Amino acid sequence: MSPAPLAPAGGRDRSAAVRRVLGGLLVANLAVVAAKAAVGIVAGSLSVLGDALHSSVDALYNILGLIVVRVAAREPDEDHPYGHGKFETLGALGIVVFLSVTGFELVRSAIEKLVAGGQPIRVSDISLGILLATLGTNVLVAWYENRRGHELASELLIADAAHTRTDVFITIGVLIGVLFSRQGYVWVDSVVAILVALLIVRVAFHILSRTVPVLVDERAIPEPTIRESAQAVEGVKSAYGIRSRGGNAGVRYAEVTIAVDRGANVAAAHAIADAVEERLKHDLELEEVTVHVEPC
Repeated sequence: MSPAPLAPAGGRDRSAAVRRVLGGLLVANLAVVAAKAAVGIVAGSLSVLGDALHSSVDALYNILGLIVVRVAAREPDEDHPYGHGKFETLGALGIVVFLSVTGFELVRSAIEKLVAGGQPIRVSDISLGILLATLGTNVLVAWYENRRGHELASELLIADAAHTRTDVFITIGVLIGVLFSRQGYVWVDSVVAILVALLIVRVAFHILSRTVPVLVDERAIPEPTIRESAQAVEGVKSAYGIRSRGGNAGVRYAEVTIAVDRGANVAAAHAIADAVEERLKHDLELEEVTVHVEPC
């Protein structure tokens, strides 16, 4: 079960924490790539080399993440008045491309091997031990990155953890294929590869379902919920013109127009608007609320 999301940390502190996580994961992923590539070259195994290639995507994504997170942490400017936070969500969406390419290549290679009849894979016990060690590393990396992603409310880390979990399944599939291939069942490697590709598609869809709503500004909170909270403030006759959207790191924004007594002076109307803003932020955990005041 994934840990419950915590409140996002401050912009700069959170960005630095995410970069530290990505830096540590980059080192671990490079070690995994080197180990798998060495085993694949020594054993002459295309499936193991393909697994190493897939693992290299994790390392490349870590590098991409380090760049994207730094950009996302920038303060709002003239060209980006709402900040750069969606660059992080866009980076998470980019992983879907990596997953799609990986899945396509897996299926293509598997079909080619099935048609050709396959070839025995000769992997020593030491090489199998190394593959098992990389599997254990990936399990720890996926668990740690997913936990830190939820703690820091980082879509980038959560998406990358999902990708790393596919690496775990792929390595398990490769190990199964290697073991059966050593016994003469060379077709198992290709069948397992196709099953792994289906898992990759599932993970890609999961990432899309998390990132697309943020990028297209899908409603973050039901309109009746915002209206009820706003109208509970004394002095608010009605609330309408309600809009909300989500941002990266679990940040949410809302906009609402409130109707107040036309006899209220400017100071009183402003005080009511401030009260609505504070209530919505407190009740609905909103980062920013824009309140428009109209006399009624």
